[in-house]
Amino acid sequence: MKLCKFHLRYHPPGILLEYLQSGIIKFKTIDLLDFTAKSDVQSIVKSIAQTEQLITENVIDQLNLCINKLKKKLEAEITVGRHFYIYKTLQSHLLPITNVAFNKEGKKCLTASYDRTCKIWNVETGKEEKSLLGHKNVVYSVSYNFPLCDRIVTGSFDKTAKIWDTVTGECLSTLWGHQAEVVSASFSPTNDLVATASMDHTARVFHGSTGQEVSTLLGHSGEIIALNFNRCTGQQIITGSFDGTISIWDIRAKERAGVLKGHDAEISNCVFNWDCRLIGSSSLDKSVRIWDVRKQISLTNIHNHTDEVLDVAFDWCGRRLASVSADCSARIYDACTDFRELAVMIGHKDEISKVSFSPGGTLLLTASADLTARLWNSHNGTCTQVLSGHRGEVFSCAFNYHGDTVITASTDNTCRVWR
Repeated sequence: MKLCKFHLRYHPPGILLEYLQSGIIKFKTIDLLDFTAKSDVQSIVKSIAQTEQLITENVIDQLNLCINKLKKKLEAEITVGRHFYIYKTLQSHLLPITNVAFNKEGKKCLTASYDRTCKIWNVETGKEEKSLLGHKNVVYSVSYNFPLCDRIVTGSFDKTAKIWDTVTGECLSTLWGHQAEVVSASFSPTNDLVATASMDHTARVFHGSTGQEVSTLLGHSGEIIALNFNRCTGQQIITGSFDGTISIWDIRAKERAGVLKGHDAEISNCVFNWDCRLIGSSSLDKSVRIWDVRKQISLTNIHNHTDEVLDVAFDWCGRRLASVSADCSARIYDACTDFRELAVMIGHKDEISKVSFSPGGTLLLTASADLTARLWNSHNGTCTQVLSGHRGEVFSCAFNYHGDTVITASTDNTCRVWR
């Protein structure tokens, strides 16, 4: 084996080793989830060199430079006082937007709409690049295939999903089989598979290149509204349903590997943490739960909200979990030790439907029916900025990969880009 080059991953901290083995280029990831701006670089380098055979004496200096670069990036993200200004308004949809997504570099974004289209935008110019036409009903879900981002999958109320070429805008394949609305569709992070979830109580897995169905995942007794791949293996999917349960599916075995029961009402979302050892879930029963994936047990049941919990999100290291609710509050919990509440964010005047951490984890972003999004200090819960200007409910929001751009989507048919 011969090391070819280092690739830095800022969020969460890590290094990707690109190496040559038997004439084949391969990759290996070294996670540095405990690395902070205060970490000792020399100790980290020494520890990696002692445990990783690809790190030889002649690349130690290069590794040192990489870790120092990573540290400087984290130091730059400590400041939470940054102010975001309106940069562009994306407006050409005829009906309300349903979802948004950045590509990996944050230079392009997708919008889905009730007008039956998905649009590709140039974030730098604010110009529409492509309008993806072909669905016969609402386009509800949009997603890139990370990290390449050369394909898009859309899920629609017309009971299909479609895979598109990002350059030409051509529809590469249509994924058939569902008997009701497709509300979630995403690519596997590790192999050429696409999974879809539907109001017909099923999830389905397809070959990404051919569009051929691989398996139908049966077992839920209610609509499936959330679906996520295990990013570590790509061979596991979780689904959250209106039947109040979360299912864990083994893609290779094409069967359900476990059912997480405990919520007393519909699931609103379920997500893996970074290393996929934990699942966070939110429910209309006003509770938040954190689950152990391997043991398939609930580690905690949090009832701090006074109304329906509408969304949850882990920070990029998977150490903290945030939740938002119809009670107009956002809350952050320790997800690894005692599960205590770390911060409460009060200020929105109507229900909060979406939450996400900034890539560095210092900020929390929330979207609300009060026509605003807000940025919060994720450590003490203070509001650092109100993103106002939309004329309708703000139902979706996201950071780009570098954390220097925010997008907000509203029922006023527009997205606003903030920098």
